[in-house]
Amino acid sequence: MSKPMPPVEQIAALPVRWDKTGKLRILMVTSRDRGRWVMPKGWQMDGKKPWRAAEIEALEEAGAIGFISDTPIGHYHYNKRMDDGTNTHCRVTLYPMVVEKLKRRWKEREQRKRHWFSPKKAAKLVEEPELSELLRAVADNRKTITIIEDMRKSA
Repeated sequence: MSKPMPPVEQIAALPVRWDKTGKLRILMVTSRDRGRWVMPKGWQMDGKKPWRAAEIEALEEAGAIGFISDTPIGHYHYNKRMDDGTNTHCRVTLYPMVVEKLKRRWKEREQRKRHWFSPKKAAKLVEEPELSELLRAVADNRKTITIIEDMRKSA
């Protein structure tokens, strides 16, 4: 019996901001295939630190510009449907990013929608149970909030 393949590594940004009332909001984008709500994510890029690759994905997929942490807040797994119809098991490392501005025109604007959600609403919208758990914990997790607040202060 063959051993299962280890998951393929991906990176993702968790773009956040505080609204006018001081509540934390999470920016999500729709997937290109079925229009599911997801985090901006992709493959690791040659010669780039993983959090820089996540920052590039946030710019390309959501038009988000800001400050990204080099400290991940967690991981989640999902099955990615490849172009040839096969599924690849992926492990995604999630890096928080404080969004300073959103571009009006960005690379994938014709293929995706973007929207700000509360962490609780974002957690309900995603299909991946581990990501849902991470999103639910964002507002309550002191470590995550400290990382994000420190990023905001140093911005």
